[in-house]
Amino acid sequence: MDKSRKERGQGMTEYLIVVALIAISAIAVFSNFGRTMRNQVAGLAHELVGTDSTKYGVKYAQKDAGYANDAASKQKTMGDYSSTNILSKQK
Repeated sequence: MDKSRKERGQGMTEYLIVVALIAISAIAVFSNFGRTMRNQVAGLAHELVGTDSTKYGVKYAQKDAGYANDAASKQKTMGDYSSTNILSKQK
């Protein structure tokens, strides 16, 4: 195998590692702030189509941000995941 093929393979491997790290980071961010981010995007979508976003996405994003702030201030362990899960309380 010549040197250029090895370097190309190394570059592809590095690229895949970077893409994997970005994907893992995105999953972590959306798992922690997913509801708030979805509501903010919904508010932006309402603004784009001309409706008032304060009635929809922004209000819910602020509410979910409050839930996230309350949840972040509590001490948690792996054993009490279901008791601190915001989604399980809002169903």
